[in-house]
Amino acid sequence: MEGYIWRMPWTRTPPIELDALLTREWLVTNGLGGYAAGTLAGVPTRRYHGLLITALPTPFGRTLLLPFLSEHLRLPDGTLARLNFIEHPSHPLQEVGTHSLTAFHLEMGLPVWRYEVAGTVLEKRVLMPHGQNTVLLTYRLISGENSLRLTLLPHVHFRPHEAPVNTAFPRTAWRLMATDGRYELSLRADQPPLRMLLHGQWTAFTPEDTVLTDVYYRVEARRGYDATGELWSPGCFQVDLSPGDEATLVASTEPWDTVQALPPDQAWEAEYERRRRLLQAVPAAAQADMVAALVLAADQFLITPASRVTDAARRHAAGDDVRTVIAGYPWFTDWGRDTMLSLEGLTLTTGRHGEAGSLLRTFATYIRDGLMPNLFPEGETAGLYHTADATLWFFHALDRYLAVTHDRATLMLLLPKLLNIVDHHVHGTRFGIGVDPHDGLLRHGQEGYPLTWMDAKVGEWVVTPRAGKAVEINALWYNALRLLAHWMGEAGDAQEARRLAASAEQAQRSFNQRFWYADGGYLYDVVDGEQGDDPACRPNQVVAIALHYPILAAARWQLVLDVVRQRLLTPVGLRSLAPGHPDYQPQYDGDVRARDAAYHQGTVWAWLIGPFIDAWLKVYPSDRAGARRFLQGFRDHLEAACMGSISEIFDAEEPFTPRGCVAQAWSVAEVLRCWVKTAE
Repeated sequence: MEGYIWRMPWTRTPPIELDALLTREWLVTNGLGGYAAGTLAGVPTRRYHGLLITALPTPFGRTLLLPFLSEHLRLPDGTLARLNFIEHPSHPLQEVGTHSLTAFHLEMGLPVWRYEVAGTVLEKRVLMPHGQNTVLLTYRLISGENSLRLTLLPHVHFRPHEAPVNTAFPRTAWRLMATDGRYELSLRADQPPLRMLLHGQWTAFTPEDTVLTDVYYRVEARRGYDATGELWSPGCFQVDLSPGDEATLVASTEPWDTVQALPPDQAWEAEYERRRRLLQAVPAAAQADMVAALVLAADQFLITPASRVTDAARRHAAGDDVRTVIAGYPWFTDWGRDTMLSLEGLTLTTGRHGEAGSLLRTFATYIRDGLMPNLFPEGETAGLYHTADATLWFFHALDRYLAVTHDRATLMLLLPKLLNIVDHHVHGTRFGIGVDPHDGLLRHGQEGYPLTWMDAKVGEWVVTPRAGKAVEINALWYNALRLLAHWMGEAGDAQEARRLAASAEQAQRSFNQRFWYADGGYLYDVVDGEQGDDPACRPNQVVAIALHYPILAAARWQLVLDVVRQRLLTPVGLRSLAPGHPDYQPQYDGDVRARDAAYHQGTVWAWLIGPFIDAWLKVYPSDRAGARRFLQGFRDHLEAACMGSISEIFDAEEPFTPRGCVAQAWSVAEVLRCWVKTAE
């Protein structure tokens, strides 16, 4: 594991090389929700690409400060060699190329570039120290006959990371201050300044107001957003490098004492040591091959939310930490459903049991009216509660946590919350969520609100209307009742345990009577819906087999599993709708409306491989090798989008092009969990 390396297969023949470098991305995070990201080519193609996206307290949220860094080498003969480029609509990149870049790999999950120019070899690395809004870019001249001069032009902005690329930048309002080689750019008194410092043998900074116009972001154009903007630079840093020399540019919003607490070499060693500990904490089955990459990828999603300062103060006062999960990079915040569904893979599989407990206790404090937040909007402290399933996944996550830790103290702390949740669901709570007293099944629905995980909405159009009694919602409800009955029995409340068990039995009887679609040999997706019972063949039905307490009668497990395997399974997860349905969409691409119309209408979701494998091992408990084969498609994918991570979604047909977020928490969590689970 020492110095664990994941290499990109290299193709040196343009234009294949350029396309590969523009469609593959890298990601580095800081444990606060902040990140640095970009393409392997160094060309920004998304509004979210940049070298310093900070996680700032409310109301700012994640803020892009350093979108681009122009890198030039002055060769011994005086010529300039550019290491990276921007794209202009009238100047295609194919005319420029990226021929100096000869290799890229991840070392302990961190990106490393190698450039070869005129007989010299230069290496570049990127690091964000854990728990800081700081980025380090380290350059090392590996070999060469002479010294070179490296010139770095930081192009800055100060906008929310999700804001359009053409957001106006008031560069005349900026103030630049310099003190003993330290440079500080300020815009407003209530916003932290951008601090920059260059470490090296000989360094200089030359102030010079430079504007790059018509910077083109090709992915934004394809997704139907504003795609052209400006970048501004206050000047350039310069440093001379001889063979073996290193130089590091530091950019940060932290106080100078924090920025300079560790010199670059110590900051690098501290982060490598932290990552070595992460790998050493996992089971032997997760310490080799692609799973080591996923253990490091899992670390990117576990954060202390920098924006919710009040929440952190309250948790610290209670002697606990506030922890949450970023659902996906670059644009998602923390979501209740994603956090609970990801908890086992991100924390329990990786030996991070203490953080798992903190996650559960943190989210328990957010429960209102028997519901857990669906999500926390960027830069805000209050959650949105429009979800019917996040709260029920909480029971599942707690069950998995207790199975590993046997943490009775946390269970006893949370039991009143769990009873409150069930009581609200039985008597009815927000968004029409409540138990139908006639059959004991859980229904939901409020006009204009998609309340399940299939939640795409365009304007007032709910793309996948599932109001009524959804199959996975009732599987989760039954599982929650059974779990709570067991826990109450352990706590000595036999009467409450019997009451909960009786409710569970009623729900199970009704489920098996109502949800079986005999003509198809599988389960209805929704019963008692707005259009009656929905026979669409969707992956949600595997949840009825996969959970600790499966609601579906065992005699029907194999029938359902066979249908799902034949119609929904792909090498990278399950389709969200079977081919042949009138609403089936084979590709997820285009503008917002086109994408949302396909989001849950065929598009493949990686996370669904988790419940599928759980169901497979229920039906074939001794076939771990067979279950492992369903994960093999993710091996190649680790080199196809965000290096070392797993995308949110994929097209429904070959070649199963990755789409959506380039790094998704529940995708990584479920593949990692199942890889360990299927180890021989």
